[in-house]
Amino acid sequence: MTRKNVYLDNAATTPMDPKVIEKISSEMADDFGNASSQHAFGRKARHVVETARHQLAETINAQDKEIIFTSGGSESNNTAIFGTVRSRKNIGKKIITTKIEHPSVLNPMKRLVQEGYEIVYLNVDKTGHVNLDDLKRELTPDTILVSIMAVNNEVGSIMPLKEIGDLVKDSNAYFHVDDVQGFGNIEIDVKEMNIDLLSTSAHKVNGPKFLGFLYERDGLKVSNLLLGGEQETKRRPGTENVPGIAGFGIAAQELNKMNKEELQEKYQKFQKIILDELDKNQIDYEVNGTLEGEVSHHVLNLWLKGVGTYSALTNLDLDGYAVSGGSACTAGSLTPSHVLQAMYGEDSPRIAESIRVSFGRFNTEEEIQKFAADLVKMCKRLVK
Repeated sequence: MTRKNVYLDNAATTPMDPKVIEKISSEMADDFGNASSQHAFGRKARHVVETARHQLAETINAQDKEIIFTSGGSESNNTAIFGTVRSRKNIGKKIITTKIEHPSVLNPMKRLVQEGYEIVYLNVDKTGHVNLDDLKRELTPDTILVSIMAVNNEVGSIMPLKEIGDLVKDSNAYFHVDDVQGFGNIEIDVKEMNIDLLSTSAHKVNGPKFLGFLYERDGLKVSNLLLGGEQETKRRPGTENVPGIAGFGIAAQELNKMNKEELQEKYQKFQKIILDELDKNQIDYEVNGTLEGEVSHHVLNLWLKGVGTYSALTNLDLDGYAVSGGSACTAGSLTPSHVLQAMYGEDSPRIAESIRVSFGRFNTEEEIQKFAADLVKMCKRLVK
């Protein structure tokens, strides 16, 4: 009997929804026009793009014209950061972020330090959350940008976006949110939360890779990252990927149908199945972060005491399970998790003995039960 591999690395990427694949395929076959062309083929393509733009705007309570299509979360983050800096350099040179941001935020910050900008990295507690008092203290008149993620990609902590937005709206700063992990898992309302800029990625919500959008609040003046043609109302040049955008729109449509609370309850049940099995078999472990309060349950980060991360990943892969040791952006490297280091210190044994299990809406309870049983077997084998 052929073994079925089980995919539990949805924080890295998600399998495409069959409806998305069907839409992309039909667009590739039937609609090859350039959305900037004035003839019938181009007008048809433009209609597809604008339909998807509307579908995506609805997911975050934005206006259609505030959605800019990009190649994904990394480009959106870079555009938000460098675009803000270039357009606001006369106001100040201070930026506030956190120590646990994605590399597509942290690496631009490193570049800006070289250019003379002051970057303040807020600490997080052992649950992966920032302290609002720290933000209040650092928010000065020369602060031009506050960039804080919605949901951490390694431990699932949800940041207090509404409270942060309320603080930032009365300052000189723009508020940017990296929503790549939050999009599809938690509700975001850019108006209610006073968010100025927000980044997403299609492949995290069962859509196509190399596609995302940047929400840019109407009236903001953010410089372009790329120069070229006049696509996306002169804000992002390059011929639009019409089939991919159409698929992204369908993914958004499916998101709007889902009850996020019910989805979180499903993931919470998955977590409980795994933890109950570990407890029942007296496996020595701890959860990195927290399972209570403001956290997205699609991520479960486990410290498996005495089991090295590399050994765990290799053995689980051989058993047919896809999990990770942290961010997919450090895959193939031996770089320790900067998130766990920020939460627990650079010398914590957790950093070398932790795995990330992340769920998606296509995972089943049967898969999780099977994984939990095999995870126990692996721990017993490797600890011995």
